Amino acid sequence: MNAFSLLSRFAATATLAAMALFSPLHAAAAELPDDQSYARLAQAQPADQADQLEVLEFFAYTCPYCAMFSPYVERWSQDLPEGTVIKRVPVAFNDSMSDLQRMYYTLEALNRLDLHNALFDTLHKDKQEVFDAQALTQWAVQQGIDEQEFTQAFNSFGVQTKANRANELVKRYQVEGTPTLAIGGRYITSPAMAQGYDEAIEIAQQLLDYSLQQAQ
Repeated sequence: MNAFSLLSRFAATATLAAMALFSPLHAAAAELPDDQSYARLAQAQPADQADQLEVLEFFAYTCPYCAMFSPYVERWSQDLPEGTVIKRVPVAFNDSMSDLQRMYYTLEALNRLDLHNALFDTLHKDKQEVFDAQALTQWAVQQGIDEQEFTQAFNSFGVQTKANRANELVKRYQVEGTPTLAIGGRYITSPAMAQGYDEAIEIAQQLLDYSLQQAQ
């Protein structure tokens, strides 16, 4: 190979490398949010399905900030790309919160998650003390749920299994407060970390975009 050919090949290789370096995909992939607005897990956590990228919303019904943040997450969920799924994870930091944790999975089992935000309103707007199984049963009946069906679901093995799984996720993701969002099994952010509800969604979107590009 003569010197001219060698020089031409070198120039072409350098051009391709520069194109790759400054392509929009590479630039976007290099743009993570400010370090103070999110945290990176030391060990990535697997999704329930390998072909999905999960966003986990850790919340507690007793948390007023979760009640305020929930509509933001719902609006955001309507525009997520294909292959991305948001899952709510009810948190019980102590035994007194366990009935409300089971309540979420009971509503899910009964196909009544339309009452999710209504329960937030009952607790935080109406200031009703609906915390334990007896009060939650009465509330569910007032919403038109059959008492026997509710009790069966609330005490079912399936609901308890999901509650146990939620407790495991809280430990794996090192969740110490709510609301918290976990993105792609590797990153967590929250309104407290991002300094606002809109800001938390913006940070979560950046982390989601980065995670999706890394998965390609």
